[in-house]
Amino acid sequence: MNTPLPPGAYLTIDIASQVLTVCTADGSALASYPISTALNGPGEQDSSGCTPRGEHYIRARIGEGQPLNTVFRGRRPTGEIYSPQLAAEHPDRDWILTRILWLCGREWGRNRGPGVDSFRRFIYIHGTPDTEPMGEALSHGCVRMRNTDIAELFARVRVGTRVVIG
Repeated sequence: MNTPLPPGAYLTIDIASQVLTVCTADGSALASYPISTALNGPGEQDSSGCTPRGEHYIRARIGEGQPLNTVFRGRRPTGEIYSPQLAAEHPDRDWILTRILWLCGREWGRNRGPGVDSFRRFIYIHGTPDTEPMGEALSHGCVRMRNTDIAELFARVRVGTRVVIG
């Protein structure tokens, strides 16, 4: 399952159903994963806490080779591994774990450019604690996934992979 995606394959993120689907160039589903998008719903404005819609691409892949549950802050591993004890010590952290796929918008004025730029908003697909529910919109704008799922997806995608959010 960790083979690179075939040419033209892309990702879709369905906010309504809270599912990320890996698609072939013709739109056939190769895999799907439960996700959690923004509690504040869809939207593109800076500081909105919303998940941006439209055409994106993976601009950066962060975390290759790190163990599952590696904690990231500012896109750098902290040296910590997430645990319930660590969570109890830091109850207000928005946990970014395991891998990060940093998204960049393709649509000027919608999800790219002043006031709406997905890349500058630090919109990621990333791992989250396994205690967090999937299938419910609860994030601060990013797309959260189970740690094993993000590790599997990360191994298959490359920088430049198309991501459609709707």
